[in-house]
Amino acid sequence: MSKFLRISLARRGVSCVAELLEKEAPRTTAAVWRALERGPLEGDAQHAKYARNEVYTIVPRFAEIGRENPTVTPIPGDVVLFDFGGGMLDTAFKADQGIDADAGGIDLAIFYGRNNLLINGDVGWVPGNVYASITEGLDVMAEACHDVWRSGSVGERLVYERLG
Repeated sequence: MSKFLRISLARRGVSCVAELLEKEAPRTTAAVWRALERGPLEGDAQHAKYARNEVYTIVPRFAEIGRENPTVTPIPGDVVLFDFGGGMLDTAFKADQGIDADAGGIDLAIFYGRNNLLINGDVGWVPGNVYASITEGLDVMAEACHDVWRSGSVGERLVYERLG
């Protein structure tokens, strides 16, 4: 039986539903599902600077998964996990987000539009694990994500929770 997540932009009151891709990314989906047993995974919403149509949050590392079902060209509706070690994230960003310098963090991202390219000028390609696909509400979530870009992310929270 399929498993689903609700992904929300809390302040904007918008959410979508994503189906876990258990066959394509079994380790990633299992790790996320286990982490959600303790309650929602959430943090400050950020809009990507380089990848284009991405909204994400960084949460404390809850597992070490490795690469699985990787992409550097996510499509609209992809839900992607990036595992960033302590040296990967900018020092000022880590301080702002309260992320331990050594542990790094897990980046939980949704992609809401086309033409994304996961490359960082400092380190090169940044593949992420595609572990879910948005099946309901992408249109309204895309509109809200674009508003995060235009109006700003201050005060916005990106929330991931089990559905059902």
